[in-house]
Formats: sequence, structure tokens, C-alpha cells
Amino acid sequence: MGVNFRSGTILLIFSIALSGFFNNNKVSCVPNTNTTSILCNSGVYTKGDPFATSLAYVLSDLESITPVSKGCNYNNISPFPNAFAYGHATYNYTLDNTDCTTCLGVAIQSITSTCSNRIGARSVLYDCSIRYEQYPFDD
Repeated sequence: MGVNFRSGTILLIFSIALSGFFNNNKVSCVPNTNTTSILCNSGVYTKGDPFATSLAYVLSDLESITPVSKGCNYNNISPFPNAFAYGHATYNYTLDNTDCTTCLGVAIQSITSTCSNRIGARSVLYDCSIRYEQYPFDD
């Protein structure tokens, strides 16, 4: 006793399965925001230092642009010449834009709370990382 499918039914099932496979560019997953490491530069800046403005710009830019950048990787520099801040962020390519933003938000929160007023810091989570410095760097 076997089940007898009509060829049209088989074709419909195959079409649905195939369209589901090709319509997903990335598989959505929950980002792993557990911290691997946080490193803080020993140099500090003081309240009111122009570097604070540059750093705020860089961190905001990294969080908003990295999720939509190609290659899951983004570098930036603040536009304020009196106190440059340099930044770099990357994330796991399996994350969608929303999950990347979530992961980077946790990474930023980690470095701002752990490395308060430092001129450089790096936060490495399992699915993303972020780094900023007062000088140019290449990761």
C-alpha cells in the first residue's frame, strides 16, 4: 500500500521547497553576544575633551553602517580634525542586519562601561567585534 501522488502535487511541493531555499540570502539566527575579550588602552581622555565627540560619532557610525556594509566589515574615522577617532567593526556573516546591530550594540555597551574614558578599546564577542583608537590602526 503506497501513497500515490499526482505529478502536479509533486511539482507544487518541489516548487515551494525550492523557492524557500532561494529566497533566503541569509539565515536568521540569534547573535551570540557572549564576550570573548575586552581590552582597554591605558591612555585616557578627560570630560570635555574633543575626542569624546569624535568617539561618539565613530561608535554611532559603526553601529549603524556596519550591518549594511558589504563583507561584514567596516572601518571609519571621525570628521573632526581637532581630535580624530578611528574605528573598525566586523560581524559574523550569518547574522542579518538586525542581529548585527544587536551584537554591535552589546559590544559598544561593553567597551563603554569597561573602558570608560579610554582613548582606545576593543570588544570581541563571539559574533561581532568593535575597536576604536585615537590613532590609525589595521586589524
